[in-house]
Amino acid sequence: MLRPYRDLFTRPGAVAFSAAALIARVPMATVGIAIVLVVSARYGSYGLAGRVSAALVVTVAATGPWIARLVDRHGQAKVMRPALATSCVGLVGLAVATTAHAHPAWLYAGAVLGGCGGNVGALVRTRWSHALADEPRLVHTAFSLESALDELVFVVGPVLATVLATSAVPQLGFLVPCAAVVVGGAWFVAQRRTEPPVTAHGPGHRGGSVLRLRGVALLLVAFVGTGVIFGATDVATVAFAAEQGHKSTAGAVLAVFAAGSMTSGFLYGARHWRASQARRFATAVVLLALGVCLFLLVSSLGALAGTMFVVGFAISPSIIAGNGLMQELIPASRLTEGLTWIGTAITFGASVGSAAAGARIDDAGSHGGFQLIVAVALSVVALVALAYPALRRAGGRPAHDEVAAPVAAATTEP
Repeated sequence: MLRPYRDLFTRPGAVAFSAAALIARVPMATVGIAIVLVVSARYGSYGLAGRVSAALVVTVAATGPWIARLVDRHGQAKVMRPALATSCVGLVGLAVATTAHAHPAWLYAGAVLGGCGGNVGALVRTRWSHALADEPRLVHTAFSLESALDELVFVVGPVLATVLATSAVPQLGFLVPCAAVVVGGAWFVAQRRTEPPVTAHGPGHRGGSVLRLRGVALLLVAFVGTGVIFGATDVATVAFAAEQGHKSTAGAVLAVFAAGSMTSGFLYGARHWRASQARRFATAVVLLALGVCLFLLVSSLGALAGTMFVVGFAISPSIIAGNGLMQELIPASRLTEGLTWIGTAITFGASVGSAAAGARIDDAGSHGGFQLIVAVALSVVALVALAYPALRRAGGRPAHDEVAAPVAAATTEP
């Protein structure tokens, strides 16, 4: 079962760039929680904390595809060095502003700058795709590994953020993620030997956003729906735990959610599948919808935790297959941008899901939130069913997508 993973790490530099990317992803699961905990404690306002956290999320979603497009044009190192430095300035700014009890405008400024660090998950997947160009079957395993590592970050990150932000020095909730960016990010971009080359585009290349390419918008709409499920599940879980009189256990239950996804990611990547990426994605979406239907039956925290593991088991396969399908839908020279759009779609959907579930829970309790999740999941299934023929036809990189020779990233001017 582990042989595909052993084959991955026999590639020169693979262990180093994957480990560096893992460290650099620590902020994505820690900073938002740290903002809520530290700002609410220092300023006495959850409303302000929520708005500052939202500023971070919106910035990540808005700047991610733009930074990714620059990466595809100019190379990872040239673009990510200033992007990561900007993010660090923002995180340090948040630490200083909360220590000094500065005007809230400084908090927003720190959050905006902190959200300009790009999507490291997309960068490392693009690097894997380049490293495995001679053995594309292993790209599936690499994407599975990175999805599992994403979930590992989301299992450990919230706990780490809570411990740091409630310690004697709460600003560590910002400074430790900043250190992760410095160490992991600098280590990652320094590995030029495995950096994907910039591709010189020929006359057949299509300019503009990858959103214009066939099938991409349909796939991203499905991921927006998936994000709604994620965001609504977080809120509904907290509400259910509160109704049971054990609100403090909500974090542990959500960790089970991520653990299920992490487990399935490793198992999914250990096998080479014959089905197309489109079919695998559609199957995973159906399984996710079937899983969330179990939410309607839960009556205890134990039952919810078990259900969360089952539902989580369908998450990684859907994301892995979706990433693989995106790889087929777009040119290799635009892969970072395409993969980043998936993260943006999920982030946007999660924000909508959190707000919608909150309103629904206010009216009908936690099970009202679970009903919303089921309705959205079934809608995503219907969308994917309707879009499946188009996604299946669009799968596979068109001949005009890759028409030029690579140009060394190190010699390309930004």
